[in-house]
Amino acid sequence: MAKFNLPDITFAEKDTQIIENEMIHGYEEATGQSLADGDPRKKLLQSEVPIIVGHRSLIDYSAKQNLLAYAAGDILDHIGILVGCTRLPTTAATATIRFTLSAVRSQSTIIEAGKRVTSGSGDNIFFATVSEVVIQPGTLTIDSKVECLTVGAVGNGYGIGDLKTLVDPIPYVASVSNTTISEGGIDIEADDPFRDRIQQAPESFSTAGSDGAYMYWAKTASSTIIDVEVYSPSPGVVHICPLVTGGQIPGQEILDAVLAICSDKKVRPLTDHTHAVAPEQVEYAIDVSYWIDKEDENLAVSIRAKVDQSVNDYIAWQKSKLGRGIDPSQLIQLMKNAGAKRVVVTTPIYQALNKNQVAKEQENITVNYGGIEE
Repeated sequence: MAKFNLPDITFAEKDTQIIENEMIHGYEEATGQSLADGDPRKKLLQSEVPIIVGHRSLIDYSAKQNLLAYAAGDILDHIGILVGCTRLPTTAATATIRFTLSAVRSQSTIIEAGKRVTSGSGDNIFFATVSEVVIQPGTLTIDSKVECLTVGAVGNGYGIGDLKTLVDPIPYVASVSNTTISEGGIDIEADDPFRDRIQQAPESFSTAGSDGAYMYWAKTASSTIIDVEVYSPSPGVVHICPLVTGGQIPGQEILDAVLAICSDKKVRPLTDHTHAVAPEQVEYAIDVSYWIDKEDENLAVSIRAKVDQSVNDYIAWQKSKLGRGIDPSQLIQLMKNAGAKRVVVTTPIYQALNKNQVAKEQENITVNYGGIEE
């Protein structure tokens, strides 16, 4: 299916019946003879249809691979390079670790690069210090950046305090603990987010600080970023607000990565003061009732399952974009499309959101099945 709200297109007809009719009609027109169903010549033509369909499918696929909306894999990489856009590689998750001494010392305590920490849960995921840090005399702690030794998303999601086991002992260090959630680890960028960045890449050519340029560069910080809003609360000040997969609020690691990229002198106009800020979550409750038509009574079990899924789809839709107002009409539409005859929404009620806000469902989700009605 084509992307960017473009119509689907076909470069070569692949319908077997249409191709068969065209072949037989062409033969009959050229020879002036009508072919009966059992005619060996007609059977020969029919046997060639699958071969032609295969060739037509290959022609259609190959032609579509020249278009951004359809291209995939290595071909998408070739299209991206035309606008200077390359696929984001696999990266490792990072976090900040605090090393704490058993007591204040009168001498410096060196913590070398490569010292490993882990959660101690036996998952064989280790993080290591990126550079050497020093706990100065008279101080008890030092914070250091650590990077997961296994690249990809596997290193994400270790909560504050989870990384508490020091694998490589360091004299005088009594404990370690991560002060930020580990994040930023990504598998190689998938086709769909890469395609979206290619489409937006021309915005990056701007040197005037357009919001589109900042959006493009912010998304290069991590393929987990699904949406970005850029706004200026005051002259010369630019707030860059990213949202990550699943409508989650980005942690400090991703915010730092976004700020570093968007503050580069080749990206940021001289007079801009850039800030990477987390979105604000606006919570809403769901309390909805629905009924199934009497005519669909024999399908009630499957409809109820589809309706439950439609509520989950609504939750995912609601938090997949910044500034998307809390809209109960979308919930009604999805539930009716799933087979509900009538839907009554008690909550939520419509609420407009600012561009730096994202909707977040509360835990008390109530979906009441009212039964069958005429």
